[in-house]
Amino acid sequence: MLLLLAALPGLFWDGGASTAPTLRDAGISHIVVPAAQSASWKDVSGITVETGDLERAVKLLAPTVNYRMNQASASREPWLVANGWTFLRQPRARFYYDVPGDPAALAAAEAFCYGANALIKTDAAGLKPLARMLDFLRGLSARGLSGDDLPPVADIGFIDDGSPAAGEVMNLMVRDNLLFRPVRAPDRTLKLNVRLGDKEYPLEDAKNPKLIAQAVRTNLTDEKRTLRIYGSPVVVARVTGSAGRLCVQLLNYAGAARKVNGIRVRVLGDYPKHQAAADDAAGVELLDYTAESGATEFTLPELKTYAVIDLSR
Repeated sequence: MLLLLAALPGLFWDGGASTAPTLRDAGISHIVVPAAQSASWKDVSGITVETGDLERAVKLLAPTVNYRMNQASASREPWLVANGWTFLRQPRARFYYDVPGDPAALAAAEAFCYGANALIKTDAAGLKPLARMLDFLRGLSARGLSGDDLPPVADIGFIDDGSPAAGEVMNLMVRDNLLFRPVRAPDRTLKLNVRLGDKEYPLEDAKNPKLIAQAVRTNLTDEKRTLRIYGSPVVVARVTGSAGRLCVQLLNYAGAARKVNGIRVRVLGDYPKHQAAADDAAGVELLDYTAESGATEFTLPELKTYAVIDLSR
């Protein structure tokens, strides 16, 4: 992969050169094609082409929200299909999505949010949403608002044994905005360390990973959480930062269908200065902004798919 693809998700396109007008009309100027197709693209203008394949890449699920009845109750809690835990478990892997239509934009934002090396395969309907998102992400990088120059923030060290149960616990922690990083051994610099099989997290409970995730939140306590989100169960955050600066990235997993209104965010630390950008807004104004008593709070009026809030002192 080129370094460009390490910074931005790329479009994997297996159509021939005859599809070039469709790509140009959508605003696509760079593609990755199978080696067998590269010769046909040699003399096409306006689109840069490189070769690649998906054979050794990890296939990801299409990010979305499934609204379904919980099997154990009449709960209407939405089920997020999110890939953040996979990125955290395999930070050096190559990934790809096969996502038709509007969700291609969310896939691009998700991969970018986690700094993942990812390709996105989509159809003609997904080209324009993907192109708009890639332009927005490129602009964030140019403005220094991507947060990719900052280390990930974690409250929790999770000792990942590689098991499916551990993977599902990590999945739930990501979805519940419990900031963690996989570790091989307890990290005493973190607020909490979690290992399946310890007294607080028995293997029997791991058969229902939600019990473990709930125990993690209880043991950490909400007061010690670097980040808390109010107002929506479909918004997932990624936080990076150091030395008086935090970058909070917000993903709306229902973004292909509808916006979320009134997202309230609380982070530990006083950050009186801020910049904000969202994928569908020319300017973003944070409401009810306070930075005092060891915490910063604000409201993002609406979130379509992806937003970045850069906080500083």
